[in-house]
Amino acid sequence: MVKHALHKKVKQSYTARFQQPPQLVVRAPGRVNLIGEHTDYNDGFVLPVAVDQAAWLAVGVAEPPLTTVRALDIKNDEVIFSTIEVPSSVGGWADYPKAVLWALLERGLQPSPINAVLASDVPVGAGMSSSAAIELAFAFAWVTLGQFDISLPDLALLCQKAENQYVGVNCGIMDQMISACGKAGHAMMLDSRSLERRYFPMPEGVAIVVSDSMVRRSLAASEYNVRRAQCEQAVGHLQAYLPEVKALRDVSLRQLKQFGRDLPEVVFRRARHVIAENDRVVKFAHALYGGDIAAAGALMVEGHRSLRDDYEVSAPELDALVEAAVEVPGCYGARLTGAGFGGCTIALVAEAAVPEFKAHIVTAYNERFGKQPAVYVTHPADGVAAIQ
Repeated sequence: MVKHALHKKVKQSYTARFQQPPQLVVRAPGRVNLIGEHTDYNDGFVLPVAVDQAAWLAVGVAEPPLTTVRALDIKNDEVIFSTIEVPSSVGGWADYPKAVLWALLERGLQPSPINAVLASDVPVGAGMSSSAAIELAFAFAWVTLGQFDISLPDLALLCQKAENQYVGVNCGIMDQMISACGKAGHAMMLDSRSLERRYFPMPEGVAIVVSDSMVRRSLAASEYNVRRAQCEQAVGHLQAYLPEVKALRDVSLRQLKQFGRDLPEVVFRRARHVIAENDRVVKFAHALYGGDIAAAGALMVEGHRSLRDDYEVSAPELDALVEAAVEVPGCYGARLTGAGFGGCTIALVAEAAVPEFKAHIVTAYNERFGKQPAVYVTHPADGVAAIQ
C-alpha cells in the first residue's frame, strides 16, 4: 500500500509534539451514499461506499489521567481532557473524541489516556461523514490500545450512540457502519434494522465523481432532527391502522395512500420519500448485481427529485449540479448525497467521460453561482484500520 501524505504528516507531527513516535496510526474513511437517503433512521436500506478521503490519527498511551489531542487541520488546535470522567461538551470538533470516550465509559470500560494528532481530508460539512470518520478513528484507537473485545459492527453502534446522545445529532447507523466495515471496490447494502450487510462490486469502467457545492451546513443545527420527528409522527399515525408497523420500512406506498390520508400534507410527503427510497435501494442493488448501470443511474435521478420535492432537503446549488451532471454524455445518473441542506452531489460517470464531465460541471456552476465547485473522483475504500 502506498503511504498517504496524511499518514506521514500525523506521524511526524506526533513525534515532534510528544517527543516519541506514535504506537498506532489509524485511518477511518468518510463515505458517499450511492442511494438510500434518510432511510437508515427509519430502519430501512442504504447503499454507501467508504471513500479515499479519511481521518488519520497518530496515537499513543499518555500519562494518566489526561488525554491531549491536536487537530492539524484547525490551526493546530489542541484540547486536553480527563479520561476518568465524562468531559464537558463545548461544541466543535473536540466533541467527537469526547463523545467516543463517553460511550466507552457508559459501556463500563476505562479507556487509556492518550496523546493524539488528528488530520483529515474528508470535507467538513459536505455530507461525506467527516464526523463519523473522526469517531471511528478514536474508537478504533482506544479499543486497540485497551485490547477491548469489540467487533467492528459493534464499534459502529457505539459511535452512533456517541453522536446521538452526546453530540445531539439523531443520525442513523449508516455513516458509522460504512466507516467501520467498508470494503475496497465494493458498495455495501446495509439493512439498518438487522445490520445485515451485503457487498456489491462496482462496475468496471465507471467512476464515482463527487461535486462539492461548497455550501456548508451544520447537521445538528439543520432540520435533520425535524425530518426524523416527522417520520416518527407518520409511524405513530399509521400504527393505529397497522399495529405491526415499527418504522416506515414496514409500510408500502399502497398502505400509506390508504391509511395516511389524514396526515398533515408535509408529513405524508416525508413518509412517501422514505418508503419509495427504500424500494429504490433494493432496485439499485439488483441493477449493480446485473451490471445495468443505466438503470442504477436512473434511480439516482429519481431519488434526487424525491429528496428535492418530498423531503425538501436539497438546495439550488445541489439541484444545479445534478442538472449539469446529467447533461454530459457518459453520466449515468446523479443525486445529492448525505443529509442535504448543502454539501455534495454524487454521479456515476463512464471513466472516459470524466474530463468532459468535470469541465462542464465547473463551467456551469461558476456561470450560475459565481464560484467553483470542488470536483473529484473517489474510489470505494476499506473501512477503519491500523496502518503501519
